[in-house]
Amino acid sequence: MKIIKELSQFKPPSAGTVLTIGNFDGVHLGHREMFRQVVNKAQELQASSAVLTFEPHPLRFLAPQRAPLRINTPQEKVRLIDASCIDLLLIIAFTREFAELPPKRFVEEILLEGLAMRCLIVGYDYAFGKNRQGNIDFLREIAARRGFQLEVLPPISRGELVYSSSRIRQTILAGQVAEVVEVLGRNFTLDGVVVHGDGRGRNLGFPTANLQTEKELLPCPGVYAVKVKWCARYFDAVVNLGRRPTFAGIESRLEIHLLDFVGDLYGETLRLYFVERLRDEQRFASAEDLKTAVRVDVDKTRSILQGRQIVEYRDYLDCGDLAGGPCVDHEVN
Repeated sequence: MKIIKELSQFKPPSAGTVLTIGNFDGVHLGHREMFRQVVNKAQELQASSAVLTFEPHPLRFLAPQRAPLRINTPQEKVRLIDASCIDLLLIIAFTREFAELPPKRFVEEILLEGLAMRCLIVGYDYAFGKNRQGNIDFLREIAARRGFQLEVLPPISRGELVYSSSRIRQTILAGQVAEVVEVLGRNFTLDGVVVHGDGRGRNLGFPTANLQTEKELLPCPGVYAVKVKWCARYFDAVVNLGRRPTFAGIESRLEIHLLDFVGDLYGETLRLYFVERLRDEQRFASAEDLKTAVRVDVDKTRSILQGRQIVEYRDYLDCGDLAGGPCVDHEVN
């Protein structure tokens, strides 16, 4: 996938592009279906598949107080879109000048002239441009006049479950990490670097890796059963996310106890796959009471994760099969 951040330096492909536009936070099942249709249409037209997104999120610029927590880091979003078999990713810097751009100029100067767009695929509620004047009716009118194809997708859902980024945020913030899989299409993950902690876990007999992450959206405080990926290997683990009230902690931390692991992880990057919530974070009367609770957590985690498969976003090595039907995620024991 080619990433374009400066449109002025980009030469559009001679065969043109099939394009979709959006923030695509979460890259959930609805987004992935849209990407499939973009790729399939591009193959039909022998054009390049393209995604246009924005950095930062427009609300971060226009109304920071209403901007949602990001489900993905910018790096995660790029990786997930890349894994969706897209040819071109255009990341437009959302500025005051861009926010003031009239819809007609956006379509003509950026989409048609800058990207040689032949087909635009958007959701039914898509709107853009100053004061969101570029709605579906506007797009239909300008598509007919300028001769590009427009495909408007209905809400993408499974039964009554409509895939949406807002639903994912609500589910994760509630700690419902098992339930979010059916909307996200994979286990909720985060990456982070192991940093030094205060050593309390080791003193209790349950050594922990303290993870520092750039992820904005985190599950609510509590204890979770997770899979941990490190150097292409997978480990069962218990994670405590919160302020450690037994020790009067102030700042929130991610503390991971890897089951049956011995080694030094300082400075290493880990990826966590949240599988199931075990309990709320609690304040215990003594360190011994905490140790007893952690033993129970470890036993529950072993039981939950034994034979449990996690769903990852497939990292495609060959996207040639995409036109033949929906992509299938692979699973990891």
